[in-house]
Amino acid sequence: MITPSGQPARPWLTIIEDDHSRAVAGYGLNLGGPSALNTALAFRQAIWQAIWRKEHPDWHVSGIPGAFHVDHGSDFTSRHLEQVMADLRIRAFFSLPGKPRGRGKVERIFGTFNQMCLPHLPGYAPRGTRDRAGQARLSLAELDQAIGVFIRQVYNATPHGETGVPPQQRWEAGAFIPRIPGSLEQLDLLLLTVARTRTIHPDGIHFQSLRYLDPVLAAYVGESVIIRYDPRDMAEIRIFHQDRFLCRAICPDLADRTVSLKEITAARNARRRDLRARLGERASVVDRLIEVHRPAPPGVPALQEPPAQPERPRLKRYREE
Repeated sequence: MITPSGQPARPWLTIIEDDHSRAVAGYGLNLGGPSALNTALAFRQAIWQAIWRKEHPDWHVSGIPGAFHVDHGSDFTSRHLEQVMADLRIRAFFSLPGKPRGRGKVERIFGTFNQMCLPHLPGYAPRGTRDRAGQARLSLAELDQAIGVFIRQVYNATPHGETGVPPQQRWEAGAFIPRIPGSLEQLDLLLLTVARTRTIHPDGIHFQSLRYLDPVLAAYVGESVIIRYDPRDMAEIRIFHQDRFLCRAICPDLADRTVSLKEITAARNARRRDLRARLGERASVVDRLIEVHRPAPPGVPALQEPPAQPERPRLKRYREE
């Protein structure tokens, strides 16, 4: 695919499948590799598309799952996703390391995409094709739309090879009431933010070497609170006191822009490397100066230059003289 800057890029696709009906409950397409945040985004998209009224009435898969089958990738074993599952009361079942049999169902979906969806898209280049990046044609939005159409009109509407029933039809035959959160804001709060414990200081809340302020915090100085933040935008954090929403604190340094936690960490690491290099250079200069001006220890005679040798005559003389 092609990024907004015109450069080719490799997108990542995250799919959530219903184990009973084999229906695709949701998917996430982004430029970032597998991570806890991207998984949470795909998870939210799956639930949001199912619970709240969708713009496509032919996709009815809904509800918060009671169990979530995942592998041992770092994006699924992170503390963020573990907290999300605990908040939503979802049981996590991890597949055995080195035994992919437990992931066969979802792996089959990716095989179907590779065979029935991607080859029909503009700019598709299979493995082994020369200059695969140079053949990119679709933008991220166009690729996302094409995958959504394939899921709704082809995959979920075609009889499955094992069940013999279209996944969407098998889902609707269950006739059960899905479990849903109280509001869309609550769902966003659980899936897109990370929780941390902090203490309110007279000058605000300190987090990631930043300071967050709000007039409401003045009445809670010294109290322990829970903060929730979106790693994609560190300009504000949400404050909770005794399981009750308190306020949104703003960082004055980031109020006029969107800065992610990844960018903050990268800038901080670059600054540390620069300071470490400067300190190392200055230390070497100081060591050289100290070595030059260091006096000789007592009892050790100072080094003296060897006596000069008498100059030999330049004219050659014969032995008979």
